[in-house]
Amino acid sequence: MNHGNMNSDTLISVKHLWRYYDHFCAVKDISFEVKRGQILGFLGPNGAGKSTTMQILTGTLAPSLGEVAVGGYDLLDQPLAAKQALGYLPEHPPLYHDMRVDEFLKFCAKLHHLPSAEVTTAVNRVIDQCGLTGVRKRLIGNLSKGYQQRVGIAQAIVHTPSVVILDEPTIGLDPIQIREIRDLIRQLGQAHSVILSTHILSEVQALCSQVQIINHGQLVLTDTIEGLFSQIQTTHLQVGLRRPPAIEQLRQIREVEAVEVIDETHFRLRHSADHNPAEELVEKSVANQWGLFELVPEKRSLEQIFVELTRTEVAVNEPTMTTTSPLSDNLSTDLILKVKEAA
Repeated sequence: MNHGNMNSDTLISVKHLWRYYDHFCAVKDISFEVKRGQILGFLGPNGAGKSTTMQILTGTLAPSLGEVAVGGYDLLDQPLAAKQALGYLPEHPPLYHDMRVDEFLKFCAKLHHLPSAEVTTAVNRVIDQCGLTGVRKRLIGNLSKGYQQRVGIAQAIVHTPSVVILDEPTIGLDPIQIREIRDLIRQLGQAHSVILSTHILSEVQALCSQVQIINHGQLVLTDTIEGLFSQIQTTHLQVGLRRPPAIEQLRQIREVEAVEVIDETHFRLRHSADHNPAEELVEKSVANQWGLFELVPEKRSLEQIFVELTRTEVAVNEPTMTTTSPLSDNLSTDLILKVKEAA
């Protein structure tokens, strides 16, 4: 294991991580790396092992087996140096509500052993970086949830760590606050490695360069965000025809596998992911005067991919995961293409 190589581009290294609770295996042989400038989205349904993995990465829970290095320092062999390279925002920020913002951040800076001469500069930097200038003298307990979340991020980065781990950083915020926190996370991603633990899929779509999905303690997907979206293939066409032909004629179009009637003028055509029958459909519509007025390619959404990867058997006493609640965040990646022709 490399000790203290802070110049390495790999800021988090996880190798063959296991964690048992008695006979229950919560994390099963997980390995991954996060490099400088990357924002990694760490996804999974409730009970998948996300929180256990986050606790191990932050040094609050020991692994049963495996190695973790943060900023080049082994978390077990050199825990103080590794944790010095780490900033952490838990799902519930560890704030003292009876302290002022600047007072609390000075306290956090001293906890991280910043030299006294550097404390004021560090606090002023994160107050500016996190947009807290206007509330720096206010009691934390009197701040809105959005501002409290900003203070939580500020305490995580006051010691300029190379790695920042954020657990559900936008949960419970209003849309304006969410946009502001996301902008802040993007800025963090330029100078740090960021791990974003979430189950809000639009968060990943908006912020992350890398994606990992964990289910039943195992990584079921590791990919770049571009690689993930390349899996979102068109498999259906919604078609609007003013003078539709017999269904059999639509079925006879090459690559059409099935036809579903939506109403008198709307149809849903299923086709293979590799071959799209749209061009032949347009040609036949013009030749036979079917009056094509709408053509909507449907794509698998990120949500659908997530559900497919995590839809496995659950124990009788466990709640079945559905696509409601935060998972139903609208992630439509459908491309709507309307084709109009003269009647």
